[in-house]
Amino acid sequence: MRADFDKSHSEANTIMMQLIAVTSLVIFCSVSAIAAETNESLVVRQKTPDGVEFGMWGHPPTNPAPTLFMLASTIESTLGAPYFRQCGNELAELGYLIVSIDLPCHGDQSVEGEPPGLSGWSHRVEENQDFVAKFNNRISSVLDHLIAAGLTDSDRVAVGGTSRGGFLAVHFAAHDPRVKSVAAFAPVTELAALREFSRNQEHPLVAQLSLSRQAERLAGRPVWIVIGDRDDRVGTQHVIDLATRLSAVAREREIASNVELHILSEPRGHTTPQGSSKLAADWIHRHLSQSAHRLSAE
Repeated sequence: MRADFDKSHSEANTIMMQLIAVTSLVIFCSVSAIAAETNESLVVRQKTPDGVEFGMWGHPPTNPAPTLFMLASTIESTLGAPYFRQCGNELAELGYLIVSIDLPCHGDQSVEGEPPGLSGWSHRVEENQDFVAKFNNRISSVLDHLIAAGLTDSDRVAVGGTSRGGFLAVHFAAHDPRVKSVAAFAPVTELAALREFSRNQEHPLVAQLSLSRQAERLAGRPVWIVIGDRDDRVGTQHVIDLATRLSAVAREREIASNVELHILSEPRGHTTPQGSSKLAADWIHRHLSQSAHRLSAE
């Protein structure tokens, strides 16, 4: 009786293992099929030697590649969503490495006891913390690491971002001259325009962090901006003012402004107008190619 029971139990286990194996194969094939259909790649997370965490979309290149930093919120939500990857979708097909890091008060940059997101930015301003300077140091450390590791071509580096990510993208371009071009999608340009900063509008740090204050550093640098014509969240007019300021400083220096502003019809308000991603990808690729060509000729 006991032997029959053991035999039956063994046969049942064998059948169960076979069912699990078949089920696992079906799941694997289904996931593979979905991945192939959507052309999605895994987000690979790494850390720099000084502990800055970053993510790369797709497989690391075998040779130094043109690199695009894309910024929106967290690493996963930026690189894992076609909308927030923006022009990274098209540029990845051209061999670009797409990289992101967590923004201040997002992901692993959140601090217990602080409000998240933009409210966290306002809180830090109230505490006289220059969260932008700290962010710039973190992302520059990532760029240092990628170049040293042979993953990034130091002559072909761009940055892009959406909304709050666009705000930080422009700041990073002004901070690090290795960035050859920047693309901002419906960017925040004035923190004072955001409802989260309603009680801190007059704080000196809010004025200091205005993107218009970066015009001196960015004049003549390739800056591409798109905004919907009805964006009341970040303010269409504020974005126009930024482009105008960049152009004015370049004119004072008697150099080409290299600023390109697109104001497109967008009835949905604060969102990236359709077709923007392709426009930005073409623009970045053209400017990085020209920059690399000039450097090779020198």
